[in-house]
Amino acid sequence: MSKQSGLGDALLVGGYDLSGDVGELSKISGNVALLDVTPINVFAPVRIGGLRDGGIAYKAFFNPTTGQEHTVLSALPTADQHLMYCRGTTLGNPSACMIAKQLNYDPTRDAKGMLTFAIQADANGFGLEWGRLLTAGLRTDTAATNGTGVDGTASSSFGAQAYLQVTAFTGTDVTVKIQDSADNVSFADVAGLTFTAVTAAHTTQRIATANNATIRRYLRAATTTSGGFTSATFAVMINRNQVANQVF
Repeated sequence: MSKQSGLGDALLVGGYDLSGDVGELSKISGNVALLDVTPINVFAPVRIGGLRDGGIAYKAFFNPTTGQEHTVLSALPTADQHLMYCRGTTLGNPSACMIAKQLNYDPTRDAKGMLTFAIQADANGFGLEWGRLLTAGLRTDTAATNGTGVDGTASSSFGAQAYLQVTAFTGTDVTVKIQDSADNVSFADVAGLTFTAVTAAHTTQRIATANNATIRRYLRAATTTSGGFTSATFAVMINRNQVANQVF
């Protein structure tokens, strides 16, 4: 794959698509604290991994329209906030997701009249997680649908985490689930990767498998319903763990 720009990206926050209001992502960080365990009988530092962390900082243009940046961010919610950064909106593209606390909502009005807001979100409970989109950015289903499989190149043996953002919904219920396949033909539900049924828009979820679960090569996002729906707009990201006990 060739080098890419950051054109055509997206940022979803708390079940709202704020991509049209965000002008800059100044930080997307995922890190691990280093614990210094250097003994006296060595000649260089010895360090082991500690707590995982993460943060996303961005700047937004003022937009007071309902469901846009000001009404979503100005309340400074104390509850956990779900962020999903999409590096482009093509199926299978990289995506970074995080459960976080929003720390601020700081305006700057320059001499020319430009009004922007700086927002910082710090990870809570889990670090920043990079994965791949199982939807082409936001996907809209009007009935139960099996999505297109995304090739992970090989199966993995250390489980996975998945993130869901629902930005619009009309109907009684929809359940989004992730299925895997060895051949991109025969798919089956992955244990632990079925989201709780959605009955309203602007909802988010994070789910995870066991740390030793086998995830087969191909993955897709599928929707089902028990009571029916006419439209569901959502995005899904999957993060395969590459080593044992990557997430606790």
